[in-house]
Order: sequence, then C-alpha cells, then structure tokens
Amino acid sequence: MGGCAGSRRRFSDSEGEETVPEPRLPLLDHQGAHWKNAVGFWWTQAQRRSPTTAHHDLTATLSLRLPRVLVSGICAAGSFILVAFSHSVGTSLCGVVFASISSGLGEVTFLSLTAFYPRAVISWWSSGTGGAGLLGALSYLGLTQAGLSPQQTLLSMLGIPALLLASYFLLLTSPEAQDPGGDKEAESAARQPLIGTEAPESKPGSSSSLSLRERWTVFKGLLWYIVPLVVVYFAEYFINQGLFELLFFRNTSLSHPQQYRWYQMLYQAGVFASRSSLRCCRIRFTWALALMQCLNLAFLLADVWFGFLPSIYLVFLIILYEGLLGGAAYVNTFHNIALETIDEHREFAMAATCISDTLGISLSGLLALPLHDFLCQLS
Repeated sequence: MGGCAGSRRRFSDSEGEETVPEPRLPLLDHQGAHWKNAVGFWWTQAQRRSPTTAHHDLTATLSLRLPRVLVSGICAAGSFILVAFSHSVGTSLCGVVFASISSGLGEVTFLSLTAFYPRAVISWWSSGTGGAGLLGALSYLGLTQAGLSPQQTLLSMLGIPALLLASYFLLLTSPEAQDPGGDKEAESAARQPLIGTEAPESKPGSSSSLSLRERWTVFKGLLWYIVPLVVVYFAEYFINQGLFELLFFRNTSLSHPQQYRWYQMLYQAGVFASRSSLRCCRIRFTWALALMQCLNLAFLLADVWFGFLPSIYLVFLIILYEGLLGGAAYVNTFHNIALETIDEHREFAMAATCISDTLGISLSGLLALPLHDFLCQLS
C-alpha cells in the first residue's frame, strides 16, 4: 500500500516549486494526462500509440511503432476472419498464427513503450491484458450460451481491433511531458539495480545506443526474473493445452465443451484479478510463484491419471488459483524490472523480458500436446 500512497503523492505535489503562482493548472494538466494514459494503456491492453514528440532522443525509437501498431491490428482482425470462415485445420491454425503475431508484436511494442511513461502505467497495462483475456472468454461463453454460432460470435468481435487502435491514437499522450522515473522518493529504498556497475543518468528511449556488450550484461541481470516467468508460463500452459480437455466430469449438467469454456473463463478471471492487484500487493520473489505453479501442474496431472477429484467445483477453484499465480508472476516481474533498471536500460529490459511467456508457452506446447494424445490413448 505504500506504493499507492507514493503514486498519489507524485501527482499531488508541485515539484517543490511552491513559489510559482497558480499551481492548480499544471496539476490538473498532469492529472488529466495521467488518467488518459492509464485508460489508454488499459483499453489498448497496451495497444499503443506512437506519440508525436520533438525530443531528439525519442525519435528513433518511437518512429518505428506506428507500423507495428497497424500490423498488430490487421493481424487481430485477420485472425477472427480466418477462424470464423475456416473449414480446415490448416486455415484455423493460420488464424491462430495471426492472433499470436498480433499478441506478441503488441506486447513487445507496448511494454517497451511503458519506459517513456510513469511506472504506474505498468499496472494499468497488465490489468488491461488480464481484462482482455477475461472479456474474450466471457463474451465467447456468453454469446455461444445465448445461441450464437462460433462463427457469428467471432465476426461480432471484428470491431474490437478498430476500437483498440482508436484508443491508441486518441487517448495516449506524448511522453515528452511525463516523468518516466516517477515515485523515485517512495521507490528508492526498494531499487536494487540489475547491473552492479554504476551508469550515468540518461533519458529513457536511448536504449538503441546500447552496445551488444551492454545488452548482454543487462540480459544476464534479467535472468533472475526471466527464468521463473518462463517456468510459470510453461506450467500453466501445460495445464491449459494438455490437461483442460482431459479434466472431464460426467456428474454435472455441463457438457464437455461447456466445461472447457468454464475452465478458460475461470483461468482468465484469475489472471485478470492478479494482474490488477499491483497497487495492493507486490511480490519480489517470483521464484515462489513458479514453484507453486509447478505444484499445480503436478496435482492436476495426477488427477488426470488417477481421477481422484470427486467434483468439478474443486477443479474450478484450482484453475482460478492457477490464473492468480500466472497473472501475479507477470505483473510483478515487469514491475520489479521497471524499479531495478536505470532509465538507459529500461526499454531494452522490458522488450527482452517479453521472450519469457513466448518461450514458456512454446516449450509447453511441444510437450503438452504429445502427452495429451498419449493420455487420450490410455482412456
């Protein structure tokens, strides 16, 4: 809760200039920019805006973001269309590939963009990503339960990429007037640099000038956070891809497809809750979350093998807990990195850490899908 107070303090001081007359106008402007950025990062789930700025240090980095945003939006719309009209596994997989491109490109672009804004936007960005998963799962579950076909449900979501792009262009403000460091007084005690050597203060956005040696040094320091996040994502997507369909209960009114949809919705609900919890609960040792997620995987795998859980409601609770662990690992990893990197390294550190979830998900897919087929043959 100390972080919450620090954040409020940052937007309520007058930067120590008590003699300046009429301080309320810049304060209101600052608060207005803060909330526009907060809502913008949430709504776009960090679908970004390449902010217009005259700052020389930011031009090289920000000029590359507009094509990425457009490609991300087009791929998102393309994924809905391909899957909706698919009549083959190959076409459906192409739709999944387009969705993955949109998600991955958006994540690496916007997480690096948070380096140009106050650190509070990381919480909003993370909450937005969790909200996107929950809204997607709820909308699909609700619309199909209401009688719409999967094709109609997917086509009804085509307005979402356009809405997210509009939010990116219309809500986010230029980072030039922001203080990307933010809350430095409240955070100074917790800051422990990932790199042991001292580096001169520099403005965020200059990571493009880092040498390969500097990047490698920063990356080695990031491994303390990258490795546990990879493990968390490996375990939870091993559950999601390999075990969800096998956790089938006959003593319930829900059909097999409906059970699977409820699993997905509850998982996304847990992710959303924990990714939105940063201002209330902060976790430094994400290794503990990785260990607990691995225990989750072992327990559910044992249940698939031996079938000892008597009720689907116990599985509901475990899957909700799985989502809570995954979301907490995600938001705390990036928040800790934002605290423990200097301005010069922050953009690169955020972008480099994005490999964690992709690597964890890919590794889990390589192992979970063959295991799923093997377990199906046993039943």
